[in-house]
Amino acid sequence: MPLIPEEPQIHEKAQGPRATPASGRTAPTPRPVPGPRPAAPPRPGRPGPVRPAPPAQRAPRDTAAEPGPSGPAAPSTPEATSAAPQIQLIPATPDGALDAAEEAVDLLLDSGRTPGDVLVITTGELHPWAAHELSFGDAAYWAQHDAGDDVFYTDAAVADRAASRAVVVVAFNGGPEAAAVTALTVAHSRAGALLIVCGDPQRINSVLGAGV
Repeated sequence: MPLIPEEPQIHEKAQGPRATPASGRTAPTPRPVPGPRPAAPPRPGRPGPVRPAPPAQRAPRDTAAEPGPSGPAAPSTPEATSAAPQIQLIPATPDGALDAAEEAVDLLLDSGRTPGDVLVITTGELHPWAAHELSFGDAAYWAQHDAGDDVFYTDAAVADRAASRAVVVVAFNGGPEAAAVTALTVAHSRAGALLIVCGDPQRINSVLGAGV
């Protein structure tokens, strides 16, 4: 059944100040934005002998001492559930989908989710963090995934290697139709509680109609 675009409200009872949609968005109503974020770092080149710090990542939270606005913080492990994940659509253009996904992640963390709860999949260009970490090799990149203590960014081509997490965010930031189908299929199978899809509603409904 096609999804009807709705106001992007993260289903962890997160509350945040209202803001106008990011530039290039097609959202019909204002979206909750936790505040200004630093610009995404430029794609780094291969470093010299000393490995530089990667683009800014979120430090794990002390969930026992930092409750969310609606109660105690969520556990750091994905919820075990036999039900299909709840699906939320955030309308965005291909150019704005990655920003929309980042804002969704910020809201999830503000609501009490730990960074290790969240997996982000892109359909087009890699997230800058993923591009940076892959410059050190495939093994080092996936070791960070296996550690499970931070938000992990990957793309549709290799997303099937990712383990399940409580929340999966998909950014429809370009790429071929096959990548969109793969990303949404994998995301649906990996999301334990919530699947957030950021992109053009017509394209997302088309992919969902294909049997995802």
